[in-house]
Amino acid sequence: MANRLLVVDDDASLLLAVSETMRAEGYVVVTARRGAEALVRVAERLPDLIISDIRMPGMDGYQLARHLRSAPHTRLVPIIFLTAKDETADRIAGFRSGVDAYITKPFEPEELVAIVAGILERVERTRGDLARLFGENEKEVAFERDEELTDAEWRVAKAVAHGSSNKEIAKELNLSLRTIEGHISHILDKKHLSNRVELALAIAGHKVPD
Repeated sequence: MANRLLVVDDDASLLLAVSETMRAEGYVVVTARRGAEALVRVAERLPDLIISDIRMPGMDGYQLARHLRSAPHTRLVPIIFLTAKDETADRIAGFRSGVDAYITKPFEPEELVAIVAGILERVERTRGDLARLFGENEKEVAFERDEELTDAEWRVAKAVAHGSSNKEIAKELNLSLRTIEGHISHILDKKHLSNRVELALAIAGHKVPD
């Protein structure tokens, strides 16, 4: 399944240029013209990576990044700033807001493609490491039932602890990918956890790092 990207920019021509560049590389691309609209798109379906401008009416890119980083279900989504703001102070503010990369306009399409691919490859390696961490040996662990979770949520939580991806869980449980994403979001909220790694550790009976 192709990675899903969210591109956010109030400049229609730049929005089209970035979107077409990434679609040509095989990505599924959705767009938003405002920060608030971007949050709606994220709520509809969690993207694998976000490319955002900084200067936008209403909620700007800094505010958008901070909002995403403050929510448990979006705090690990990679964010790239693609912006005309090229002062050192702007870059520092961007990284402090939680972005993973900072690219200035006008941009080189090949550079953007390379950065996106590199970040997504890193994410996949992290998921692979987690899957190995909770590999065949962990599958033998007899997890104790968590009464705080519904039956469906518990099945999803155990699959996460085994290192399964959302796509694999959806196929195993015969549910839609969106349903699995919703279950994981609810589980994280109920258990006051930040991400899948903490969930896997908690379900497997390990101490979650502070």
